[in-house]
Amino acid sequence: MLLEICANSYQSAKNAQNAGAQRIELCSELFIGGITPSYGLVKQVTSNLDIETFVLIRPRSGNFCYTEDEFEIIKNNIKICKSLGCHGIVSGILNPDNTIDITRTRELVELSKPLPFTFHRAFDMVPNPMITLEQLIDLGIDRILTSGQQPKAAQGLDLLKKLKQQAKKRITILVGSGISSKNVKAFKAEGFDEIHASASEVINTKSSEYFGSIPQTVSSTKEIKAILKAINNEA
Repeated sequence: MLLEICANSYQSAKNAQNAGAQRIELCSELFIGGITPSYGLVKQVTSNLDIETFVLIRPRSGNFCYTEDEFEIIKNNIKICKSLGCHGIVSGILNPDNTIDITRTRELVELSKPLPFTFHRAFDMVPNPMITLEQLIDLGIDRILTSGQQPKAAQGLDLLKKLKQQAKKRITILVGSGISSKNVKAFKAEGFDEIHASASEVINTKSSEYFGSIPQTVSSTKEIKAILKAINNEA
């Protein structure tokens, strides 16, 4: 089972590599679901670390239905991240009714080539996940990051199993949200090949008169190692 760490900083990416994770999804602002990281961060990671690095391409928080201007931003971000040496793209676009925007998502997949493309958790908003699964396979997408349309993957396990069964290895179901060393064995037991976790810990909380309490989190080396031990059935 492959472990992907959702890394929100250079330190998180470094911790993921040092702890033995196989891949990261690099992003910023996890507390709003993640947005595209700075180009400086992407460059720092790809230049100084060896871990496989997929980059989240999401121009803002909120929904996944984008204007033409935002679509241009997404495309430019993909081009720049490819030039900076990332190994994969994580993105996706929905229509106002939360179905897949097939035309524009196809354009992103083509633009990302030859890099692999992960359709992110916008999938968890679609009205018919089984139909959507086939659409994403037809688009040539490599994997879907999903919690089974529930706040936490443990709650969405029934749907996740159905998706994996329907996928028949034509696309990877990347399980994410709430994965930890305490529950990862349940997903391994069901035969999932890849999991996604932030393994976050709060390292600093500052209070401001203007911004309130601002926690700073980092992916924990200790928790990443614990997840890997659980996957490998080590004591």
